[in-house]
Amino acid sequence: MKLFYLFLFVTLSFFTGSKLSFKEENAISTIEMERINSRIINLKNMINIEHKYNQKIAFLVDMKVPSGKNRFFVYDLEKDQVIDQGLVAHGSGSETGIKGMLKFSNMPNSNCTALGRYAIGKTYKGIFGKAYRLAGLEESNSNALKRAIVLHHYSAVPLEEQDYYISNSHGCPMVNEQFFKRIEKIIDGSKSNILMDIYY
Repeated sequence: MKLFYLFLFVTLSFFTGSKLSFKEENAISTIEMERINSRIINLKNMINIEHKYNQKIAFLVDMKVPSGKNRFFVYDLEKDQVIDQGLVAHGSGSETGIKGMLKFSNMPNSNCTALGRYAIGKTYKGIFGKAYRLAGLEESNSNALKRAIVLHHYSAVPLEEQDYYISNSHGCPMVNEQFFKRIEKIIDGSKSNILMDIYY
């Protein structure tokens, strides 16, 4: 009987080897994709009205997704598809004490993530190295520049998805260093400001 199960395991491994070796943890769920699509409609409308923003690429951050899972999405507006994704931290002030439930604030010193659309601005060198200033475009994130909310990397943010929650920021969208290098090329190669939408 043990030989039968061993044979069965080997056979299944052989025929489904490619499927087993490919982990689907990076797959975007249907619900997440629906939420992305609903946000993209509004972003495209905004870009069509205000031509000063990048018309090819947008960044989306879905705060409903646990921090240990990919929730920072790089979206190709022309092909209508996610072309890259990674982990991103939220602000420590956004923790409610209830697992999976967050709160958000635009107030200075709240250490909270602020929801809304941002324009990714100029780069500068800060305490975490290279970072990008973020200009809040809505009432919900209008204090972003005043609060020094920036897009930056931090070594404590893992590259791969985790089964646990990752470290928090002081309200900034904080990503892994390797992921930062990938999006850095996109930002630096853009002649116009890229929009980033943080939603819940």
